[in-house]
Formats: sequence, structure tokens, C-alpha cells
Amino acid sequence: MPLDHQLNDGSVNAPLIQNLIVFTDLDGTLLDHETYGYSAAEPALEQLRDLGVPLVLASSKTAAEIQPLRHRLGFSHCEAIVENGSGILEPHDNNRQSDEVYRRLRRSLNQLPPALRGQYQGFGDWTAQEVSERTGLPHEDAENARIRRFSEPGLWLGSDADRDTFIAAARAAGLTVQQGGRFLTLSFGGNKAQRMMEIAHRRHGADKDGKPYIVALGDAQNDVAMIEEADLGVIIPNPAHGGLPRLDGEAAGKIIRAQQAGPAGWNEIIMSLLETAGKK
Repeated sequence: MPLDHQLNDGSVNAPLIQNLIVFTDLDGTLLDHETYGYSAAEPALEQLRDLGVPLVLASSKTAAEIQPLRHRLGFSHCEAIVENGSGILEPHDNNRQSDEVYRRLRRSLNQLPPALRGQYQGFGDWTAQEVSERTGLPHEDAENARIRRFSEPGLWLGSDADRDTFIAAARAAGLTVQQGGRFLTLSFGGNKAQRMMEIAHRRHGADKDGKPYIVALGDAQNDVAMIEEADLGVIIPNPAHGGLPRLDGEAAGKIIRAQQAGPAGWNEIIMSLLETAGKK
């Protein structure tokens, strides 16, 4: 059922505009999976800016990648969740964070058994040109994708059985492993859902008026915890992969699915939500 019908029939509660915070994945959600464009979402982005609704970008992208995109979108005053929730880019921050965590992560990766390590290739193993070829990013953006602070995305090149062994060995070494829509990402922990709740508490803590109404949009497995934790979770279809299985919150209307993929579906949901919230 479309969101506007669910809002109107009461199966999804419409938020007050002043309490609304939107958290969104990027690739395959706000950004087109193939072109990385977001023109189809411009009407909703403009509405969010005009209404002063915070938009928090939540992605596997680095701070170096997100900072210019956040500026172009007009939300530099908002936090951003970077590297799959391994860190936060603060408002108006121009990516001055240390890379010590990333260097420690690479040391842990390189200490895994060579037979397993050799079947995993991360961004730190590739040149900017190779990152560009594997992601479709322009060369400059690929260079920013290699400026990592908290995590290592990469590709598994071996068998499924060896992949399971690699994941077990990585976890035994203290690493967290998350499968995104494109890459297998290693970190020392933290996810989008944890960072989402941290940012929501900052903005609507005990000393502030009103409980936040959190909307979270995503398309991949690494978005599920964020989608499930939100007041309203939104699954954006992504034809590039198998999609997400039915989640528990869908039966109660706490989680819904957009009808269109990528930024078009994102726009559809946000516009319907803002239209109904504006009537309250």
C-alpha cells in the first residue's frame, strides 16, 4: 500500500515536522545505483531544506566523499554517518580526523592467514584507478574513497565456503564484518543504527522538547538495523541485487517499501510523508 494511504488510514502515524529527522543510505537509495545521480529526489530534498528538516547521510562512503556531497545537497549543518557507522562526520567538519584506526585495521587484516587474506581485496590494496574501475566512480571521487578512517570495504574473490572461514577468522581477530549492496566491509564495530540513535539523542535529548520521529531509508542488508530501529523504516527497491527479505516490522506498518527504485522511490516516500505531516 502506498505511504499516503497508510498515513491517511492511520496504519502509519504522521510525525510533526519539527520532530522529524531523516536518515538515508546513499548508493541505491538516495543515489542511483549505476549513475550515482539524485536528480529524481530533488523535489523532496528541496522540501526538506525549506522546512528545516535534518537530513543525515548514512553510508559506507568516507568523510572525504560525503563532505562535498553533503555540501552540494545543502545539509552541511547536519551530521553524517560515515563508513557504515564506524564513525561520524560532524556538522561543517572538513574531514580532519586521524587515520590511526584505519592503519590498525589494516594491520589486523594483514595478520589473517595468507590463504584467506589473499582472497580478499580491499580499497587499501587498490590504486585510485582500480577503485574507479570497480565502483564506477570518477577518478577524483575514487581518490576520496581511498581516504579511509574507520573501515575497509572490499571484494571477496574466493568460494562461499572460504568466505565463511575468512569472516570467522576476521571476527576472531576482533573485526566486525558487514555485507553491503556491493562490498564486504571490515571495521572495529559500530553500525548505522547505533550512530543514528546517538545523533537523534543529541538533537532531541532529555533537555530538549519533543521526541524525535526518525525515518530511515535504505536498500541493503547493512541498512536493516537502521530501518528496524527507526519510527518509520523504508526499504528502497534495488534491482541490482536480490533485495531485502520481508522484515518483522512490515506487518505492523512500521516498515514500508517504496514502489520505485533509487532516488525516484526516495522522493515518492519523502514527499508523501511531508505532505501528510504538513497537515498536522
